[in-house]
Amino acid sequence: MIVQHLIAEFEHEVNSTRKLLQAVPEKDLAYKPAPISWTMGELAQHIATIYYWYVGTLTKDVYDLAADHLDRGEPSDLQATLKLFEENVEKARAALQAITDEHLQEQWTMKFGDRTVLGPMPRGLVARSFLFNHLYHHRGEMIVYLRATGNKVPGLYGPTYEESQASQN
Repeated sequence: MIVQHLIAEFEHEVNSTRKLLQAVPEKDLAYKPAPISWTMGELAQHIATIYYWYVGTLTKDVYDLAADHLDRGEPSDLQATLKLFEENVEKARAALQAITDEHLQEQWTMKFGDRTVLGPMPRGLVARSFLFNHLYHHRGEMIVYLRATGNKVPGLYGPTYEESQASQN
């Protein structure tokens, strides 16, 4: 039952993430709000990469990020990031559809080489925090980047302020 709810949320949110990534303009890929921040292109690429992590999170008991290499292309190549997103969504979807509620109760650990980064903790908790919530956090950042550069923000949970104002006039 829990897995079915996660799949439904995943499918709904994939569409919102796609709309957001498609709203990223190539002209602003180098924008960063502060010297320590990612560029808009790096943030978009990170959002696309989170979907790749579903496979390691849902299919391995210990996921070693240092041993898992993903060719992501250049963050300045928006088309490569959009392609990466679509490819990773398909992998994530397959991993989600292959798990069971019982599988979500099993312990999971993330490592980076010899260093434990996260866990051990139940895989279901990891799915909510490291995958779903992590993605929502970075989507929120992307909305701030888009607004700061004067770009249109797509409505993800209904119309944006601008869309609601336009419909009132």
